[in-house]
Amino acid sequence: MTEPRFSPFESHLDEARALAILREATAGAEDGELFLERRRSEALVYDDGRLRNASYDASEGFGLRAVNGEVAGYAHSTEISESALKRAAETARLAVGDGGGVMAPPPTRTNRHLYGDMDPMADAAFAPKVETLREIDAFARALDPRVVQVTASIAASLQEVVILRPEGGLVSDIRPMARLNVSVIVEEAGRRETGSHGSGGRYGLGPLIAPENWQAAIREALRIALVNLRSVAAPAGVMDVALGAGWPGILLHEAVGHGLEGDFNRKKTSAFAGLMGQQVAAKGVTVLDDGTIPDRRGSLTVDDEGTPSGKNVLIEDGVLVGYMQDRQNARLMGVTPTGNGRRESFAHIPMPRMTNTYMLDGEARAEDVVADVKDGIYAVGFGGGQVDITNGKFVFSCTEAYRVKDGKIGDPVKGATLIGDGATALKNIRAIGNDMKLDPGIGNCGKAGQWVPVGVGQPTLLIGGLTVGGSAA
Repeated sequence: MTEPRFSPFESHLDEARALAILREATAGAEDGELFLERRRSEALVYDDGRLRNASYDASEGFGLRAVNGEVAGYAHSTEISESALKRAAETARLAVGDGGGVMAPPPTRTNRHLYGDMDPMADAAFAPKVETLREIDAFARALDPRVVQVTASIAASLQEVVILRPEGGLVSDIRPMARLNVSVIVEEAGRRETGSHGSGGRYGLGPLIAPENWQAAIREALRIALVNLRSVAAPAGVMDVALGAGWPGILLHEAVGHGLEGDFNRKKTSAFAGLMGQQVAAKGVTVLDDGTIPDRRGSLTVDDEGTPSGKNVLIEDGVLVGYMQDRQNARLMGVTPTGNGRRESFAHIPMPRMTNTYMLDGEARAEDVVADVKDGIYAVGFGGGQVDITNGKFVFSCTEAYRVKDGKIGDPVKGATLIGDGATALKNIRAIGNDMKLDPGIGNCGKAGQWVPVGVGQPTLLIGGLTVGGSAA
């Protein structure tokens, strides 16, 4: 049975009273909103031959914000009621004081819908989901006798938001999300290696738990594990690095993307601060943040301030041309909001965040890009990474990489890490392939303790002079 749609002004609050309280809280402020949310999520994990975990979570609440200049007053509650709203308004009001500001123009409206309003959890009952996970486990073990452990997970959620603004504008968005992840461990001659694969997006669980999808996912995870089973120690030193298309765009996301968010640049804590209009990357490098791609994990019909998401060019032919902005930082920097105001939930204040960040195609064939590597590695899979926003320095671990000499792909390597800084890496891009693709829908991004779903993408790239940390001198 599907739950009724989230309608807080029918079930919890009187809309006219809520608007009056919001207006009182934002009197003399420059911006603000009432953000109401209901979220339901389900996750099942099948590990080592049994159902390890099954969870269902439901939450609802609101956040009320009043903004004046650089100051924002924010209060939130899990109780959606007039009394709770009044207490929140009093708290938010304290931060902006007597105000004196002029309310910023409201976001533009949109009738666009980038994804359906289905409930992904309703695509299958609990028992068939468990049976699918059991079939995944059995299929993986039957594929290869070296498989000693299988982990599979199904996750789905539905986020429903309603945003009320002081001028009376009302925006709502229903955001589905589904994801499948599989991982296998293989063992041979006492050596164990792992391979993983996942996919997802803003749609129902149906496509993900179809046999043709999960079987392909298992085959890919097994392929990666078997590649790593024959890997040799990674080299170390400064060398050329070819990056594969798709998920390796996570390096671009971390090393460059965060540095192009408006708040870091307004506060001049980004390595890209003050460089607008300047050449920050090699010619031919064009980077976009695009929240308008239908059904993608990072896409949003409207952001968490009610601004329609955009297709925003950040770097064009190597020149810095734009930052990602929420309403507050855009106003303080004298520019237009870009639809990048995002928050993890009603309990969090919005800030500039990425959606789907990717690099456009170049003109080279992917095989020619790799053939240009004289002595280096070809990295096609990444795990965790870290970046320092102030200087753009990053460290990324490779989950699938190969030694390349004289343009020939050789043995897979184990333990390779890529070390560099985003600004230098962008300028050292020597070749860009014509095979751009987006990741399969697995990205999450953390910033200031908040996590939101994102997408990444890129074509095959050749970057000169990255430091590779390995296990061989």
